[in-house]
Amino acid sequence: MTRAIMLQGTGSDVGKTILVAGLCRLAANRGLKVAPFKPQNMSNNAAVSDDGGEIGRAQWLQALAARTPSSVHMNPVLLKPQSETGSQIIVQGKVFGQAKGRDYQRLKPQLLGAVLESFETVSAGKDIVIVEGAGSPAEINLRAGDIANMGFATRAGVPVVLVGDIDRGGVIASLVGTHTILPQEDRAQIIGYIINKFRGDVSLFDDGLSAIGAFTGWPCFGVIPWLKAAARLPAEDSVVLERLVKGTGGALKVAVPVLSRIANFDDLDPLAAEPEVELVYVRPGDPLPVNAGLVILPGSKSTIADLEELRSHGWDRDLAMHVRRGGRVIGICGGYQMLGRQISDPLGLEGAPRTVEGLGLLDIETVMAPEKTVRNSEAHSLEHDVPLSGYEIHLGVTQGPDTLRPPIRIDGRADGAASADGRVIGTYLHGLFSSDAYRRKLMESFGVSGGGTNYRESVDAALDDLATELETRLSREWLDTLLG
Repeated sequence: MTRAIMLQGTGSDVGKTILVAGLCRLAANRGLKVAPFKPQNMSNNAAVSDDGGEIGRAQWLQALAARTPSSVHMNPVLLKPQSETGSQIIVQGKVFGQAKGRDYQRLKPQLLGAVLESFETVSAGKDIVIVEGAGSPAEINLRAGDIANMGFATRAGVPVVLVGDIDRGGVIASLVGTHTILPQEDRAQIIGYIINKFRGDVSLFDDGLSAIGAFTGWPCFGVIPWLKAAARLPAEDSVVLERLVKGTGGALKVAVPVLSRIANFDDLDPLAAEPEVELVYVRPGDPLPVNAGLVILPGSKSTIADLEELRSHGWDRDLAMHVRRGGRVIGICGGYQMLGRQISDPLGLEGAPRTVEGLGLLDIETVMAPEKTVRNSEAHSLEHDVPLSGYEIHLGVTQGPDTLRPPIRIDGRADGAASADGRVIGTYLHGLFSSDAYRRKLMESFGVSGGGTNYRESVDAALDDLATELETRLSREWLDTLLG
């Protein structure tokens, strides 16, 4: 029978994703057949799984850590926020529909069957499955119909380890409070806890561990320090962008305006890893830096809404000035669509039906269409004559004169558009910066050296470092019981 363990958090962003990835790599390094699983994820950072559907980018990374092909069943329910109150719902890799928060709460019980079916599929042939919860099980107002935390764990019979983030403060209250507020059935699923993101001398927290044990009766399975290897891995959620506002210096300054519905921003991680690149995430209220050589418009879950937000911050004027000064622009997916003359949504796929004026930096027009393109792709940069590998997730068909100058060929077909002077380009391909050769050529075109690091190998090495650190910090007795 396949073993399973579920990591749930005392709140969001406590580090569950990274810990699951590390445990997956640790199990794989011990020769086990392991797989990740997350019943429900909410993120606009999506990936195309090896079996051809949408999953959270984090589960794609965890599958990489487990050295197993990624599957839609590893993240059977993916919520992609489109507004403050509503999300697109992806079930087992395909668009299921859209719902606002209250409507989704009523819908969740209908999705539990798909979640349990996917868990069974993922478990088949595996020695162990490492499950990640979402948010916190202490959100008891959402317990009815829950599929993300205790609703799944109790139904599937999976024991739970609670993760507390000591860096944000109040970790004792968070753990004890969770114990107190949970109903008995849910509390019985928890077998212990982990303290994450500790800084300093661990022995100084001995009294804290004793207090938690006295209140809850739970054993501590480890105190994990701030894991440096985590910084070399793609971030799961845009919450991390709140901590990545300014760059750290470099010969080439690359500016990225941060919009509310930013999607697949991990496209930028390979550039951030380049020593000669200063990647600046520009927050609302700040202008685009005048000394940026390149501005990147990343993907968006709601292109028209984000375009309107971009204008409200005055970034459209900054971008026009940037181009007039001779600066360059790359738009990816939704960012590519924004660069055109016009975007039409006649069916109201992203809100009310409407047509809006684009930024006018490319002579193209986009019409939103209900058919969603979701595929992994092999590509070639016509601009730099180097191979690329990535994926496409988008709505819309883009046409216009500038598409006759495609910067990329994807699976043998032309993709994207370029201005006559080549300073503004757009593409639907996510992942182009992951190509070491492309980064090198791009940076050389700015007179800067780079692209010498194999980015994919560096991510794999970070996962190994993560596993090594967890093996030294987690309870050996618990690990041996869990992994055999």
